[in-house]
Amino acid sequence: MNYITTTELRTKTKQLIDTLRTGKSISVLHRSKIIGEIRPATSDQPTAPLKVFNSKRFLKNVQLLNLKPIALEDRGTIYRQHLEEKYGKPSQTK
Repeated sequence: MNYITTTELRTKTKQLIDTLRTGKSISVLHRSKIIGEIRPATSDQPTAPLKVFNSKRFLKNVQLLNLKPIALEDRGTIYRQHLEEKYGKPSQTK
């Protein structure tokens, strides 16, 4: 794949990504005219490894927050109060 149309940018993204990963550049066509070129990024820096989720550390941090439990019945009341503070009281039009 050495060229791609502007319409195909939406429909053939998988092929576009595969071509870029192989290190090839791609010309972009719009109404039968070349308007640009897409090249793979050259990165001198290695990518950072993904962080692993540590559930024990997360639980320890949650316990340090010492959050009070909220009953199911109170959730609606708390949410309504939040909406009234943010947007004001609802109008009573009928």
